[in-house]
Amino acid sequence: MKSFFKLSPVFVLAGLMMISNIPTLSNLFGFKLDVLIIAPIATVYAAIVAKLTTRTTVDRLIDVAVHNVSSMQLVFFILMLAYAMAEIFMVSGVGASIINISISLGLSARTAAMASFLVSALLSVATGTSWGTFASCAPIFLWLTHILGGNVAITMSAVAGGSCFGDNLGLISDCTVVSSGIHRVEITDRLRNQWAWAMSGLVIAAALFFIVSLGLPTHTVTGEEAVRAIPESVWESLKAERPTAVSLLEQVKTGVPVVMILPLLLVIITAFLKVPTLLCLGAGIFSAYGMGLIVGTIPTTATFLSLMQVGFSSAGSWVIIMMMWVGAFGGIMARMDAFRPLAKLTVKLSRNSKQLMFWNGVLSFLGNAALADEMAQIVTVGPIIRDVTDETLEGAEPDLYKFRLRNATFSSALGVFGSQLLPWHVYINFFLSISSSIYPLYHFTFAEMIRYNYMAFVAVGSLLLLTFTGTDRFLPNFGLPHERITMVIKKNQEEAAEA
Repeated sequence: MKSFFKLSPVFVLAGLMMISNIPTLSNLFGFKLDVLIIAPIATVYAAIVAKLTTRTTVDRLIDVAVHNVSSMQLVFFILMLAYAMAEIFMVSGVGASIINISISLGLSARTAAMASFLVSALLSVATGTSWGTFASCAPIFLWLTHILGGNVAITMSAVAGGSCFGDNLGLISDCTVVSSGIHRVEITDRLRNQWAWAMSGLVIAAALFFIVSLGLPTHTVTGEEAVRAIPESVWESLKAERPTAVSLLEQVKTGVPVVMILPLLLVIITAFLKVPTLLCLGAGIFSAYGMGLIVGTIPTTATFLSLMQVGFSSAGSWVIIMMMWVGAFGGIMARMDAFRPLAKLTVKLSRNSKQLMFWNGVLSFLGNAALADEMAQIVTVGPIIRDVTDETLEGAEPDLYKFRLRNATFSSALGVFGSQLLPWHVYINFFLSISSSIYPLYHFTFAEMIRYNYMAFVAVGSLLLLTFTGTDRFLPNFGLPHERITMVIKKNQEEAAEA
């Protein structure tokens, strides 16, 4: 009973998240809260539970909470630069160049879904924002599909799946940054570790989008025609919700030099060269600034500094504050060892390290389903699977580091891609609301979005299957060194069974 009471703050957090993110529950209970309010409520409640169950002083609980938050300081700086680079890439022409290069080849109804998926994936890597990418790409590709006589439901799911790609494999995605920080791994190491798996999934999903579109027409239109077809009401909606998306769409219509894609390539290259994350982001920011000055998309240095300020304030107004509160929550929960029952259960269910990591993945997905928010899952379940792995596995540090990389991948990938398979999740609700707003001629449904989101099925299914079977070893740099920690797993399992 005491163990359940210690876990009750998680149920409070999950319950409030579900009530706030699921419209039916919001209407039933009569309120809807942002995570910036939910996290403090859960933190205060966790402190009360910790006080009652461990008799820890209030001063000590505050110290524990603040110490846990202070360990995230580097992540906060990375997030600020990441948000700034996203703003600059959207306005300077980097994002528009990606779209223009793709659609300059000429798109038909048969290739629209596949192209929209690939363009969204690349743009999400460049901008680090799935919501911003969707808001930018959906108006173009939904109305382009309309003009071509294609299937808008398939295209909508393709844009959604592609938009989530960068949240798991982008240097500037808050999901990637936060999950990497929690699991103590370098973001650039994740890029090198995941690329083979991520790109394989991208190719498979793209092929599936093409296959299901084979029966559609083959005549083509240009990107400019697609942008011109967007109704004025959609423009007004985007101006209110996503102003940078308007700038990007205007650049798609008027055109930007192809060379504006170079800042993105520079960021990717420096990441593979093992350059520290902050320097990679700096390279992207200042190269986009310099090239933007030359081509005229960033008219003055004052404009550049204004974009930097917008990025900093965007990070500070929500994600960093949310992380601080949830970090404090995690510190207090760790102080009273609240997650010990879950850790023991995971070990008891595992006969070897493959199964242990598989259950870490399952726990991440279930946490995402319960919380209905990928960031809440990352900062809540992430520390649980991190501690389970740290306490259960022993071996050389390079080997253990690969397990931490996999846990970080579980946190972000099963968070963002898993969200596409959960009809009550905040992600899928956002994508559907945006789609209905910008293309009111069609009634989009949860079932269609899930049915056609091949990227989500491929990513979630392959990650869990490869981990459980050990076939991840066939992908370059992605396999886990299970053979070197098997005996330690057995020993810890016996200890857990005796407990």
